Amino acid sequence: MKPSLDQLGAEGVASLFGRATRLLRGDPNRRGCVIHLPDRGRLLATGDLHDHPIHFAKVVAFAQLEQPDHHLILHELIHGDRLMHGADLSWRMLAKVATLMETHPGRVHPMLANHEIAQAFDQPVSKGAGENTALFRDGLDWSFGEQAEVVDAAIRSFIKAMPLAVRTHGGIFCSHSLPSPLALAGFDPAVFDRELQDADFEARRGAAWQLTWGRGISAAQAQALAQAWGVRLFVAGHKHVPEGAEAVGQSLLLLNSDHERGVVVPFRLDQPVPSATDAAMSAVHIQMIEGDPD
Repeated sequence: MKPSLDQLGAEGVASLFGRATRLLRGDPNRRGCVIHLPDRGRLLATGDLHDHPIHFAKVVAFAQLEQPDHHLILHELIHGDRLMHGADLSWRMLAKVATLMETHPGRVHPMLANHEIAQAFDQPVSKGAGENTALFRDGLDWSFGEQAEVVDAAIRSFIKAMPLAVRTHGGIFCSHSLPSPLALAGFDPAVFDRELQDADFEARRGAAWQLTWGRGISAAQAQALAQAWGVRLFVAGHKHVPEGAEAVGQSLLLLNSDHERGVVVPFRLDQPVPSATDAAMSAVHIQMIEGDPD
């Protein structure tokens, strides 16, 4: 039986993140900073999770990762509103994902999101509970004391290794968001074909920052971007979607997985890519997924 996270200690948790980092870097389906999935099996797409442990457990159960060629995308994992001792302990959510990656190598895909980038590069961000990056560091201090820096360094490396996007053979492009309209003209999609550098995470200027922080893209802009990038359907998060899934035209699907109406959307990788409207209709409400959340 594997030890629990609480039994690993700082060195054990840091080692877990180190192994997960190597899995991300060494994924045989990775080209540049994008994971390219084959035309077989199933992909389960999620929206922002923000350290929602019950939804995470239900999503993992629904992903059926024991089945060959089943893939799961996860993003915006940290910075929830459930504090303990006044601190954010969402490092544990990252550790759960790292453990899941070891159990199912090459089929669990944590994608870069703006909150992870903010944490790794000390960029202030808030969802209302306070300044999230400081609360996260408080959580590391509370959990690991003088050894918190060891875990912090391992988490930063883990985040930097995450792919910027996941793309399917049929033309689904999953990323946390898309560049804002004002950033579209200057965004260079060649970034997807190489590994990311620290400059790509620079606030407002870096390609990774622009992709994960973008808001306000219209249906027409999404359609034009899909044609330019050879994409049939974009699947993203980053926006509050009250009903869990929202179609922006026929080329962009927005998802939330972190509130009471949060959803996931399964895609068959050997089937034609649906429109955003059809994909939204196939969304599964997480709270309706059966199974023990523990």
